[in-house]
Amino acid sequence: MLLKRYSLFFVCYLLTQVVAAQTADKALIRGGRPGASAITYDRQGRPIKNNAGKNDSLQTRNSLADSITIFYKHFDSTKLRTLDSSINDFSRYFPLPYSTRTLGNLGTATQSLLFNPYMKAGFNAGFHGYDAYNYSLENTKFFETTRPFTELAFILGAKAEQVVDFLHTQNKKDNFNFSLQYRFSNSPGALKNQNANINNLRFTSHYKSNNKKYELFFVYLSNKNASSENGGLQTPSKLDSLSLNDPYELETRLGKSTTASRNPFNTNVSTGNVYTGSQLVIRQQYDLGTKDSSVVDSVTYRVFYPRLRLQHTLSVASNSYQFLDTYVDSSKYQLYFQKRVASGKSINYKDSWQDITNEFSILTFPDKNNQSQYLKTGIAYQALKGTFDTLGTASLYNIYAVGAYKNRSKNKIWDIDAHVNLYLTGHNSGDYDAAIYLQRYLGAKAGYLTLGFNNVNRSPAFVLDPASSFSINANTRFSKENSIQLMAKYEKPNRHLSFLASYYGISNYMYFDGFFSPKQASGLFNLLQLSLQKKWHLKGHWNWYTELHLQQKIGTGPVNVPAFYTRNRLAFEGNFFTNLDVSTGLEMQYFTAYNADGYSPFLGAYFYQNTQQLSNRPDIHAYFHFRIKRLKGFIRIENLNSLNTAKGFSFDKPNFMTANYPNTTLWTRIGIWWNFIN
Repeated sequence: MLLKRYSLFFVCYLLTQVVAAQTADKALIRGGRPGASAITYDRQGRPIKNNAGKNDSLQTRNSLADSITIFYKHFDSTKLRTLDSSINDFSRYFPLPYSTRTLGNLGTATQSLLFNPYMKAGFNAGFHGYDAYNYSLENTKFFETTRPFTELAFILGAKAEQVVDFLHTQNKKDNFNFSLQYRFSNSPGALKNQNANINNLRFTSHYKSNNKKYELFFVYLSNKNASSENGGLQTPSKLDSLSLNDPYELETRLGKSTTASRNPFNTNVSTGNVYTGSQLVIRQQYDLGTKDSSVVDSVTYRVFYPRLRLQHTLSVASNSYQFLDTYVDSSKYQLYFQKRVASGKSINYKDSWQDITNEFSILTFPDKNNQSQYLKTGIAYQALKGTFDTLGTASLYNIYAVGAYKNRSKNKIWDIDAHVNLYLTGHNSGDYDAAIYLQRYLGAKAGYLTLGFNNVNRSPAFVLDPASSFSINANTRFSKENSIQLMAKYEKPNRHLSFLASYYGISNYMYFDGFFSPKQASGLFNLLQLSLQKKWHLKGHWNWYTELHLQQKIGTGPVNVPAFYTRNRLAFEGNFFTNLDVSTGLEMQYFTAYNADGYSPFLGAYFYQNTQQLSNRPDIHAYFHFRIKRLKGFIRIENLNSLNTAKGFSFDKPNFMTANYPNTTLWTRIGIWWNFIN
């Protein structure tokens, strides 16, 4: 019902925006900060020109009336950013990063090919297989815009795969903005019992009082991941002898084959994972400081410089993690997963958590002329309530201290970002995370150098606790895991060059080594990661984008990663016929053979294994991307590497994502992004 309401709203809004766009004046998007503060806004967020001493809404519109200035900053950040209008990299618009693998279908559980351990202190329910799809507080954007801005996107893929994305933001006044973002994806998959769908909703608003002393941030997030689980193919070797040349005819290890459906409108999950979550965040802050004024064109503007800020942040979150199987076959469970269950009975593992956190902080600004420099100290209380299989419950709490120091120097040469969270008492007592990042601007030719340090001490995830409803074979008490990351990054924008080196040192590493078996490494192991990104201009309109990643584990830690991973794009691109921007060519991804992690459908998590090696062909895709004014289009033919020359011109030889899970073969995607300025 909720999905239907969102869909109806989306369709109605689309129709109104199309009509508005047909009558609107021509506009250009120009990123960056607004210019003179003399710009005010009418009720539709359109800029109007101030006359001296006048503030009514019937004033004459200025030269910006037919253009838009739009920028944003992330939650808890002071750095202003502009919208990305590039078209050469499809992964910037797709729900998943390019280095993330799935189980062969959009919407299924993910894992990065690049080592990326969980490094957050505090309470952790333990379910992260679908985090890459979700809206989060960290990636929430607060916009400022001189005109209402709307972006509509639609991706249509093979096998009825579809993604719908919607964004609208506007300033009702110069001190009040709101944004609405919604994304829906549905993918029936190429195999039985593989349908997956995602719903993401985000609403934000930002208000600042006229005297600049009071500020309010409001965020509401909602995420739902529903993914059927098939446990992989029963006999993967049969992919070479398909009678109908369709992997859908093969039997899977979970799910009832007679109920499988390729209906693109089917969002039901009878065997699989359903994760839902919502979060409401309200941040209020009141500033004490000094007043000042400036005169521009005979008009006096009042300004305010904060020196002391009182800040309160309320977060109310609710999350549910569920695995269910309504068609249990005990013989399959015993044969493929070494687990005894009763046939004919359904399985339902479910952990639910409610989290209410109050944080009180004080911020001081040493230099009134540099609002990007501040020191923050505070204390937070977190109340947690868990419900397991609707029977057991748990009430937990945490009290932790927070601190941060940020400073972007006025000459834009130095940028310091440091923070620490220390759990003083409660369920996660003794946990902490501390990080510091220092960036130095070396000059227009030399670029930027960034150094970073991050240390996290964290408790085991609650899914490892015997109270969890998930059937975990945990007979030991786990110690806290400690992780250290050292990083150095060098960027040279004028040469399109970026180099990153990361060193990880982890002790008491927690992991799974089977479908239901958690383990903890006793010693310390290290991992070194080197990454290089470079754009090479070849000749004329031809460019080559290359990304190289080297990963080397030192020690006997239970981690397997490809030693070498690369992505390359050979592109013909440029501007043609004034308004047409084109980027077309070939994209290739390849990683060396390694013992890829197995996958537990019951936990929605990947697990360590050291017996089966994954060796794939390079993934090869052809693409044609273009932009015409405010319209961006993407046409892609993916997985050309599945060509099977032994059968003539047949694309039926897939790569594997992990054991028993084949990737799709030849796959087409068509995507459109359309911007409207009202």
